[in-house]
Amino acid sequence: MDDKLKQGLERWNLGIEKSLARFPERRKDFVTGSNAPAERLCTPLDIEGDYSDKLGFPGEYPFTRGVQNSMYRGRFWTMRQYAGFATAEESNKRYKYLLQQGQTGLSVAFDLPTQIGYDSDHPLSRGEVGKVGVAIDSLADMETLFDGIPLDKVSTSMTINAPAPILLAMYIAVGGKQGVPPDKLNGTIQNDILKEYVARGTYIFPPEPSMKLITDIFEYCAKEVPNWNTISISGYHIREAGATAIQEVAFTLADGIAYVDAAIKAGLGVDDFAPRLSFFFNAHNDLLEEVAKYRAARRVWARIMKERFKAESPKSMMLRFHTQTGGSTLTAQQPDNNVVRVTIQALAAVLGGTQSLHTNSRDEALALPSEASVRIALRSQQIIAYESGVAETIDPLAGSYYVEHLTDSIEEGVWKYIRKIDSLGGAVKAIENGYVQQEIQDAAYAYQMDIESGERVVVGLNKFQVEEKAPEGLLRVDPIVGEQQVKKLAELRARRDGAKVKATLAAIDAASRGTENLMPLILDAVCAYATLGEICDVLRGIYGEYQQKVIL
Repeated sequence: MDDKLKQGLERWNLGIEKSLARFPERRKDFVTGSNAPAERLCTPLDIEGDYSDKLGFPGEYPFTRGVQNSMYRGRFWTMRQYAGFATAEESNKRYKYLLQQGQTGLSVAFDLPTQIGYDSDHPLSRGEVGKVGVAIDSLADMETLFDGIPLDKVSTSMTINAPAPILLAMYIAVGGKQGVPPDKLNGTIQNDILKEYVARGTYIFPPEPSMKLITDIFEYCAKEVPNWNTISISGYHIREAGATAIQEVAFTLADGIAYVDAAIKAGLGVDDFAPRLSFFFNAHNDLLEEVAKYRAARRVWARIMKERFKAESPKSMMLRFHTQTGGSTLTAQQPDNNVVRVTIQALAAVLGGTQSLHTNSRDEALALPSEASVRIALRSQQIIAYESGVAETIDPLAGSYYVEHLTDSIEEGVWKYIRKIDSLGGAVKAIENGYVQQEIQDAAYAYQMDIESGERVVVGLNKFQVEEKAPEGLLRVDPIVGEQQVKKLAELRARRDGAKVKATLAAIDAASRGTENLMPLILDAVCAYATLGEICDVLRGIYGEYQQKVIL
């Protein structure tokens, strides 16, 4: 069989060389979206290894073909549109609208002051309150945010990192006020501080205390909130910063290794917390590369957990992930083109076996999405689910010679990076010495140069341009939102039990000097209506603030 195939391939290559002399290809080098070689043709000769070892069956190790046995034939992925702006009242209305339109899970976007642990009345918050997400200062805001939304009926993802213990405590407290016990809550907190140092910047504390807060959440939720995903290890922002597909997977899984190491060192059993680890990936325009990326990521993570960490539970080896379409791929020029880009990216995520999906809106290169735009984004998912047919068969691109070749190639590149990071002392050390940041910056620069030279075409941006009118109907957050939040804070502080707040904050201060798990104490403070900023200020006083290393 191989000899016959090799002979046929040699004959075909001779033929195509003659053809190319008359009809040259469009370009000298064909590459994927990440600048990896895009092969002219793949055959069985490009695929090595045993099927059972490399692919297996859906729901079985090494999970290349998916983490569930029946995948979308059982139920569709969770359609979880990322949303939040202005006040809790405004965001609550948007959540209810999305649920009415068929969204099946919530995803909360917080404003920048909330993400970096400042109350809305802090001087550094001025001008930023409610701009890129919802302002949450206290449990009172969280109660409003989820008013009329039964927390035992929905799962909620919260994109929060440095103050993750505080926002999780607020969510638990809201559940309690609704009569929903912690063990009935479902959702995810991002809680991934390492990628903040690398790519996003909403960090507060240095790595060591940050890792301690993360493992406190692992330990607490394993006992008290067992259905909660305690971290969403995020490659999304790494890719948004300019990483290639291989770098996105490699640096994300290297961060995952660091979190598992930290938890084990804190005395946790790997099979006690690993089943609730989750991941968050990007979806870019190169459909086949993206599909291969997700398949490779599952296989690599399964082997890491089984071989490095000796996990025994299959659930500990499953890489479950949320996908968001690529924000950095959207253009302000001809924004309707973004509907097509997002649809391709969403299709890649589904073909790659995602567990939940956010589709960006067409106007997000210009502003927060309007109601009309977010409906189109959600409808794109629904059309893929109900009309395209791609969800009817599990891992439908498996066996494609090119997709399997790409999957193997990405896996090889990921392992190479992981070995390099291991040699540097692990992800934390590799971040502290700037290695990861430099790799991403180099990739981002090369990508941008390709766009500026025209080597990489972005339709409507550097080719097929048209004269355009200024966009209309964009969502703008009224600056009065900041004033409203400051007023609400003043009223809260006037009516709460000040002595109780002071006592709960003092308890956090004392415990944070040792090794005690802080989650129960943070929950006490939240329930006393201590504010996010007040709790973070206590921790700042003990842990200090992280100073970013400048990478040139």
